[in-house]
Amino acid sequence: MCVGLPAQVRSVKDGMAVVDATGALREVSAELLEDLEPGDFVMVHAGAAIAKISQDDGAEADAILKELGE
Repeated sequence: MCVGLPAQVRSVKDGMAVVDATGALREVSAELLEDLEPGDFVMVHAGAAIAKISQDDGAEADAILKELGE
């Protein structure tokens, strides 16, 4: 099973993005996605942003992850 984490893009430069994943800033590859902008929400897996998602999808995934951690 693959696990992806939702994250919000903070910055994009030279094929890399800094994302905020539940409060933790990480640098991930942005090579797989075109037109990635700060403020976008993405699914991150294995150090790469693999898909753009909606803000609602990101919030829902965060809520599920928090429930699992309780």
